[in-house]
Amino acid sequence: MKFAYFDNINELLKLVEEKEHDGMEASVNLLYECIQRKNSIYTFGASHAGIISEELFYRAGGLMLFNPIFGREMMLDTSPITLTSQMERTVGYGTALANSKVNFKKGDVLIVHSVSGRNPVALDVAEVAKAAGVHIIVITNVVYSKSTTSRHPNGKRLFEYGDIVLDNHGDIGDACVSIEGLEQKVSPTSTIIASSMMHAIVASLTQKLVDTGMKKPPIFYSANLDGGDQSNQELYKLYKDEIHYKF
Repeated sequence: MKFAYFDNINELLKLVEEKEHDGMEASVNLLYECIQRKNSIYTFGASHAGIISEELFYRAGGLMLFNPIFGREMMLDTSPITLTSQMERTVGYGTALANSKVNFKKGDVLIVHSVSGRNPVALDVAEVAKAAGVHIIVITNVVYSKSTTSRHPNGKRLFEYGDIVLDNHGDIGDACVSIEGLEQKVSPTSTIIASSMMHAIVASLTQKLVDTGMKKPPIFYSANLDGGDQSNQELYKLYKDEIHYKF
């Protein structure tokens, strides 16, 4: 049995490594400058796009300075699950979410993930951030997004807000494997690609921090290793001004 999904993912990873290299390098530099200034880093995504915020948050080997913006109504344990779609399409919800959960400051960085980039919640969060002078890194599918119309009254799509736009280069509709006798493709790629891009960025960012003299970069130790909890507490004390979640 051949697993076509692996072939598609491997091809996409190679394509993204080539095509998004400059954008990823720019993201490393932007995040580095943000950390040097002691500004804050935030992440956001709705529903499955929000998995990237969860992936980056509070895990061994991850950057402690990622502050996720979570909307309870868009988490995947919501019932009925269709409420998540309704909320990400509700104009103004993202504005209220950003204003109630975040105190954006000029020079902060916001990483926003949305594959289609058309739904109001991500656009509203980006709008609030942009107005506050925040730098925005967008992870999206540019071709897919340009093939759709915005669901926001302002007519914009998310890539139009990005200071840096990282393209996942996936298929329109996200799923990538064609099934004989079935119109709908299966097996989406966006989560793996976005996660891979961000982990690659974190690795290069951490190397840059170490190379420029940072002896204790804010990287989580595994809590399942002896001494891990203590090391994390020590790092939290060093970087608590840039960490906005309860530790």
